Amino acid sequence: MGGLVAWARVIRVRFLAASLIAVSAGLTIAYKDGSFEPLYAVVTYVGVLSLHASVDLLNDYFDFVQGIDTRTVRTPFSGGTGVLTEGALAPSSVYRAGLVFLAIGIGVGVYLAIFRGPLVLPLVATASLSTYFYSTKLANYGLGELFIAIKGMMIVLGTYYVQTLSIEIEPLFAGSLLGILSASVLYLNEFPDYEADKAGGRKNLIVRLGREKAAALFKIFPILSYSLILIGIWFSVLHLAALLSFIVLPLYLRNIRNLRLVSWDGARLVPLLARNALSSRTVGVIITLSYLFPAVGLLVP
Repeated sequence: MGGLVAWARVIRVRFLAASLIAVSAGLTIAYKDGSFEPLYAVVTYVGVLSLHASVDLLNDYFDFVQGIDTRTVRTPFSGGTGVLTEGALAPSSVYRAGLVFLAIGIGVGVYLAIFRGPLVLPLVATASLSTYFYSTKLANYGLGELFIAIKGMMIVLGTYYVQTLSIEIEPLFAGSLLGILSASVLYLNEFPDYEADKAGGRKNLIVRLGREKAAALFKIFPILSYSLILIGIWFSVLHLAALLSFIVLPLYLRNIRNLRLVSWDGARLVPLLARNALSSRTVGVIITLSYLFPAVGLLVP
């Protein structure tokens, strides 16, 4: 049992929600447009979740090897999983597991490219390379948030393409929005690890900007997200039900207000990180479900 718990921790099972929501968004848009292939839906979930698990496993491994996780104070949202620093699993085992999940993701991509169309290949190739080099290159160059945003867009767009064999503006728009929401979670989760990342040579956005300036810029994420929601509704790319996402706007406003007031102690940041994750996932679920409303004849713009 202990081994299973350790593997669940290092894979960060509860953080797989972002990918689950993104795939589900692509499926709901396709369903609204009259296409739904259950087999390919299941295969897509397997491939995307495998790549997500891979990036988390490799992130834990490389952060341990670089000495970053040995300097962090772990919270439920930052500081790594603690599995390697506690010795619960061998670093080599975590690294190999990361490669296995990466191989599964690539294999699923090749399968879908053969049976559903070649456009899947460049998406999978980009995702696979980004997955492996996320911790050693992208995050170190301050591109982690950009990677997460693009990943969200590619998942929704790729899922939709697998179902419909077409490219449309709706999945591209919805995917970009979900990607920005996920990027906001990563951005805020990097604050408690500032000192450890800086000492370990990781130059992510928080390290490059400094905490004060980075805190001031956090408001860009909710401003951009809600602006896209309103624009999407205006141009009928999103549906009226997406307005329900404004129910969590007060949580974003509270985080914007409190982020610059709270000390940089990780424990004091945890409530902000929890609210931000809850807000982002809630908006993502609302956007995803909003596409089912026109499918059943409700709130059609």
